[in-house]
Amino acid sequence: MGEGLAFDAAWLFAGLLILFVAVAVVLAARRYWLERGGGTVECGLRRPPGRGTWRLGVASYQRDELLWHGALGVALRPEHSFRRRSLEVTSRRKPQPSECTVLAPDWIIIEAKAGPAEDPVELAMTDQALTGFLAWLEAAPPGSHLEDP
Repeated sequence: MGEGLAFDAAWLFAGLLILFVAVAVVLAARRYWLERGGGTVECGLRRPPGRGTWRLGVASYQRDELLWHGALGVALRPEHSFRRRSLEVTSRRKPQPSECTVLAPDWIIIEAKAGPAEDPVELAMTDQALTGFLAWLEAAPPGSHLEDP
């Protein structure tokens, strides 16, 4: 009876190990797929500002949208999208000590309005990523605002 139990435990362990490796491969493949187009940065998101929980993910710069994908999702669709023309940075700050459990202490947190009808959002990223974000925000292609309703 003891040999059968050990054999079952070994199969159970092997099955869990295979499942763990499969999940890790899926998450790594998704991250590779999101980053292969370029223009992606690690980015935390909190909505509503000051009250919600921080979620880590990847922000991707597209032509006229910032797409945010959660780090642990499996879908290739973004969880949040923000139009470039509607984003307006309203403040910037360093993380508070309580936020450093989720965010790196050298990240910068910005609060941005995502449009007149939308609630504000907080984004957290490195200083270099913030510089790229602000450059992307200012560098809209000529005439791109003509497509806005």
